[in-house]
Amino acid sequence: MKSISPVTGEVLTEYREHSPEEFSAIISRVHESWKSWKEQSFSYRAGLFLRMAGVIRSDKDRLARLMTSEMGKLLRESVAEIEKCAAVCEYYAANAEKMLADELIVSDAGRSLVCFQPIGVVLAVMPWNFPFWQVFRFAAPSLMAGNAAVLKHASNVPGCALAIEELFVTAGFPEDIFRTLMIPASSVEAVINNPLVKAATLTGSEDAGSKVASAAGRNLKKTVLELGGSDPFIVLEDADLDKAVATAISSRMVNQGQTCISAKRFIVSEKILAEFTKKLVRLVSELRMGDPLDPSTQVAPLARPDLVDDIESQVKRSVAQGASLLCGGNRPSLQGFYYEPAVLSNVTPGMPVYKEETFGPVFTILPFGTEEEAVSIANDTRFGLAGAVWTKDPEKGERIARAVETGAMFVNGMVKSDPRLPFGGVKKSGYGRELASYGIKEFVNIKTIWIA
Repeated sequence: MKSISPVTGEVLTEYREHSPEEFSAIISRVHESWKSWKEQSFSYRAGLFLRMAGVIRSDKDRLARLMTSEMGKLLRESVAEIEKCAAVCEYYAANAEKMLADELIVSDAGRSLVCFQPIGVVLAVMPWNFPFWQVFRFAAPSLMAGNAAVLKHASNVPGCALAIEELFVTAGFPEDIFRTLMIPASSVEAVINNPLVKAATLTGSEDAGSKVASAAGRNLKKTVLELGGSDPFIVLEDADLDKAVATAISSRMVNQGQTCISAKRFIVSEKILAEFTKKLVRLVSELRMGDPLDPSTQVAPLARPDLVDDIESQVKRSVAQGASLLCGGNRPSLQGFYYEPAVLSNVTPGMPVYKEETFGPVFTILPFGTEEEAVSIANDTRFGLAGAVWTKDPEKGERIARAVETGAMFVNGMVKSDPRLPFGGVKKSGYGRELASYGIKEFVNIKTIWIA
């Protein structure tokens, strides 16, 4: 495995992969560690996660720079991601016990209850775009519930993967309760086939999710999948236009657009379309591209060269089919994996930027006439992860939010994940939920106990 700089394209570090015999042995050790971990009290586990939060914060500058060096995001975004990891550790340390407390149920029994018990070793197949946050939003609830974990991280962030494993050691967690498997994607099925692995969670592409779900299905093991998104950003004629445009840019450009929940389709009322487009194009054109370590940089490189190829192809094919490129859409002369943020109008159904997920800095503008038409356009996608609607009428905003087929909708706000709120999608965006009380219950045995 190689760590390659998105800024220069140079190899930073090379890492040795685990052989099948090695990763099988690691899984066995994690299973053995789980046998005692599951018997520990919530207060014991909480103490370790509170210590973890401190360890993360004390080392956040190094961890953030590691993240930026491997996948290219702006350093300030990397720092914020590290802080969020510490926060999710604290959240579940404070709330896991009450979330998983026994529930007394009135039935025909003398006493009946539901309890929540850990299931064992869970495999996490995680992506490169949020290399620390994606792991911790799984690990904190899963381990607080009493499970153990093995991580198969994306191949372009091996340094981050090993750093996370080291954080568990530094924080004083039991040996082998969380381990990183340095394996290629082709070895994931063998891990799922291992009888000591009881479930799997994946954040990634549709194709990867389908493969993990298929392998898990053959083994009758549960999965949680968070896949792609083509989030609608609906702007009604009564919206605060300046705020909506500013948030549109923030939402689309976070992580250089390499985010499942970033706004991708800007569905704008015909009555304000010209003004919205003018403001958007002006501000997007002014974004400064450069080194992600430079505090003044607003546009960093994409994580890999193939991602630049993909987004460039989507834009070019859409323009060839009649879309108008209003700004950007070029490869700059900078060394590294850069792509100019692009704004497209005159987009119609069937074009790549309409029907596909655009995992990069591309703004697709789609006009609508009526509220019903806005909802119809928003739902005209195979994805259903999240979305936003902008209006000065809260009741109208909630009505539209309920009508759009997604796992989350934000009214007058930027879509984000929050440990207090469940996160996940519908349709081709996956199934199951992470975070909040719903996420911690995904990988537990929900057991009924009936007493005469």
